[in-house]
Amino acid sequence: MGCKNCCNVCLQCLFGYETNVMLVINNKTVGALFRLIQLLIIAYVAVYVCWIQRAYQDTDSVISSVSTKVKGNILTNSSIEGVHVWDVPEYVIPPQGENSFFVLTNMILTPGQTQSKCPEVRSNASICFVHFHTRRECCITNYSFLQIPSEVTKCESVSDCREGHNEVHGNGVQTGHCVKYSDTIKTCEVQAWCPLENDTIIPKPALLGAAEDFTVLIKNSIQYPKFNFRKRNILHHINSTYLKNCTFDRKTNPHCPIFRLGNMLTEAGEDFSVMALKGGIMGIFIDWNCDLDFPERFCIPKYSFSRLDNKNPENNVAPGYNFRFAKYYKNNENIETRTLIKAFGIRFDVIVFGMAGKFNIVPTIVNLGATLAFLSLVTAVCNWVMLTCMKDRDYYAKHKFIHLNQKGDSVPLSSMETTSYGTP
Repeated sequence: MGCKNCCNVCLQCLFGYETNVMLVINNKTVGALFRLIQLLIIAYVAVYVCWIQRAYQDTDSVISSVSTKVKGNILTNSSIEGVHVWDVPEYVIPPQGENSFFVLTNMILTPGQTQSKCPEVRSNASICFVHFHTRRECCITNYSFLQIPSEVTKCESVSDCREGHNEVHGNGVQTGHCVKYSDTIKTCEVQAWCPLENDTIIPKPALLGAAEDFTVLIKNSIQYPKFNFRKRNILHHINSTYLKNCTFDRKTNPHCPIFRLGNMLTEAGEDFSVMALKGGIMGIFIDWNCDLDFPERFCIPKYSFSRLDNKNPENNVAPGYNFRFAKYYKNNENIETRTLIKAFGIRFDVIVFGMAGKFNIVPTIVNLGATLAFLSLVTAVCNWVMLTCMKDRDYYAKHKFIHLNQKGDSVPLSSMETTSYGTP
């Protein structure tokens, strides 16, 4: 008998059909919860999905090209070069970069170098560590007792030098001779560009500190291929007269594409005179986020500036930005000679980013369907609350679930175990 009942239940589950019953319940708690969840879903769709995310739009990423042109001159008077006027070809290195440009701000000059023999420059490197108890940084500059051959350039006799040895951190190839570096110190002689560079003393203040008054014209062309949209940061209302006289100012000239270097660092919270000593890397950000459902004139670039290289005082190893280059010429004796320049400066990286959106029926239908699916969950949540948390849940369940028997009489699901209401 039990097996037969089990089979009947399985058949009812397999071939039974469920349909919704509209049950109106006058309960303020469930009604308020129902409307509150509906309101939250509608607010989420209207504010976040439609307004903030603009999910009804198709999107495309920006494709960009950048060119720059720096202008400015500096007059310097040094003991090495005397009076010298620095113009664009000298302090912008290289003349054209890929989405970046470098401005020379400080340097160490080593003039009159020729291929010859000279004493190796004594190493001035130091070993630094943090004391375990005091947490203070300690540095050792004279560490010959540590026996680190790759750092030691000092010698006492010829036996301390190896002919043909090429020291990785040195300035040339050793000749095997131990010669005087000063009255009290001897170092190994090297075949190199002599006299050797001494870069231990960096000019202060920066030799080209006046570069903060230089200006740079940034020409940026962008396109969104999916929407066949193209534009430049030199907007339609900008003419030649305006371009010759304007300088970017966030309040008075927010659309001018000419920027003063000092102003960019100030906006980034940096001091140009400090950064000019050892150099650094600055980011120029151009934001092209556009809503193409509006007229083209509303799609305009937004500029911002930030320092990109590390300036953490707790980890300030190898700070700034520098490199070396040389100017070659022939002297009066027709010997190849060069002036070695260790250049410190600021590299400006122009970073362009942006997304464009435009109405499209496909994402609109997809997000409309997702909204309807969210709204359908409201009924399920309220039903669960009504049948689980309310004190009259048994009464609601009796009217919510109704079983229709073969004779056409409706029987509440709660009374399925009896033949009729209260009748055995």
